Amino acid sequence: MHTLSIYAQIIVALSVAYVWIFRYENIIREFKQYGITDLLRNMVGAAKIALATLLIVGVWYPALVLVSALLMAGLMLCAQVAHIKVQNPFMKFLPSAVLLILCLFVASVSSGII
Repeated sequence: MHTLSIYAQIIVALSVAYVWIFRYENIIREFKQYGITDLLRNMVGAAKIALATLLIVGVWYPALVLVSALLMAGLMLCAQVAHIKVQNPFMKFLPSAVLLILCLFVASVSSGII
């Protein structure tokens, strides 16, 4: 289970980094659609990139994983709320929903629940 958790950490971290670094123009459009300010968008981006980095570092320093995974899950839950608020189609919900589930899985393994 620990190995699966590490894979999930890496998937979450790389997915978040890819979206927030290489697809940033898409993020700008989405946050405008949600009515979220540029400042909050940039704060969310910085938090997500920092947490993604901590999840990668957590492969070697497992003490960093639980809090990082839970905070990232919280941000993914906020993304779900934003999608609901603007009534996006299901396919827009899917990426953050999958990442939310993966973060909760990682946190569960890290905490010893699973």
